[in-house]
Amino acid sequence: MKRFSVGLTLYMCLAIPLFAQTNSAIKELEKRHAALQKQIRESETLLRSTKNDVTGQLNSLNTLTGQVAERKRYIQQINHDMETINRQLNAMERELKRLEGNLNDKKKKYEASVQYLYQNRIVEKKLLFIFSAETLAQTYRRLRYVKEYATYQRLQGKEILEKQHTVKKKREELQAAKKVKERLLKERDEERERLETEERVKRNLLASLQKKQTALQSELNKRRSEANKLNARIDKLIAEEIEKSRKAAGSATKSSAGTFSLNKADRKLSGSFVNNRGKLPVPVTGTYRIVNRYGKYNVQGLRNVKLDNTGIDIQGHPGAQARAIFDGEVTSVFEVSGLSNVLVRHGNYISVYCNLSSASVKRGDKVKTGQSLGAIFSDKTDNKRTILHFQLRKEREQLNPELWLNQ
Repeated sequence: MKRFSVGLTLYMCLAIPLFAQTNSAIKELEKRHAALQKQIRESETLLRSTKNDVTGQLNSLNTLTGQVAERKRYIQQINHDMETINRQLNAMERELKRLEGNLNDKKKKYEASVQYLYQNRIVEKKLLFIFSAETLAQTYRRLRYVKEYATYQRLQGKEILEKQHTVKKKREELQAAKKVKERLLKERDEERERLETEERVKRNLLASLQKKQTALQSELNKRRSEANKLNARIDKLIAEEIEKSRKAAGSATKSSAGTFSLNKADRKLSGSFVNNRGKLPVPVTGTYRIVNRYGKYNVQGLRNVKLDNTGIDIQGHPGAQARAIFDGEVTSVFEVSGLSNVLVRHGNYISVYCNLSSASVKRGDKVKTGQSLGAIFSDKTDNKRTILHFQLRKEREQLNPELWLNQ
């Protein structure tokens, strides 16, 4: 009897943490989902009225393309969350079934013990059972048995109450999880409707731009020329910084001409930077959306329109600040076409922040992760469109920033 009681107590001790883990997983999922929902709702306001000229339509197309991509990722996340909840529901239903079966078995045993006590409730019968023993030792054993059985019966009643409470709590958790699933199903349907609307608007924009092929090519050529001018300046500044590091280290070997000469502190910083790949903060404060990706790619829906981006373009709300993605030192602050640009060195890695209306740092400043570097320019002629052009380099090598950021 004692072994049975201990076994039940151990089972309940194991079951309670399992419930807590399941409930915690559901709550964590809800918390993450709420954060994603808030992000996408706030970023929806980044797409304002579309201007009829090619420049405005191209800008709106970029924002809308980013919005569509973000919406698709959000729907994928909802699907993933649905799968997680379904697994949790199945596990909870199996556990509830086991608990209810155990509870029913416990009740039957308890009823049997109660009936036995009822049938043998008369004190004389108990005394007769005890004193009818043939030896004194047997008398003590029977007395101990009567006491232990009474104690066992009381523990049985207490454990049944506890088990009933556990089953009730599990049922409530199961119902709560089902409600979360219902909300996600509704949310997914709503997001699919929004996605269809956005894709329809995008198709209309593409059709309009396609009719303005000459003006479109002219605008793209202008942007390509500005990008080349900016990249040439960045390349020159990085080359100068590499040369400066080599001279400081007293290095004159041709083999190191294209790389930084790193001291112990630089090597440590570089290693720390690499270890944070995929964890670095997005270099824009507040709500954001990536509107132009890294690399060479064709614009789907437009003939002969190919983009070549050495970084990524991140759209934020007016007033957004550019912020450092990691500890480092400002190696350059320069202007191109009246806008400020900042280079921050992290060992042999360099992050580049372009299109600032003003910079709040100067060359030689030490900056910390998340520190503001300046206000991002908001174009008053284009509904205060606020875009940060961000690049990441390993010495002269261009890197895809999206692989390094925690989005």
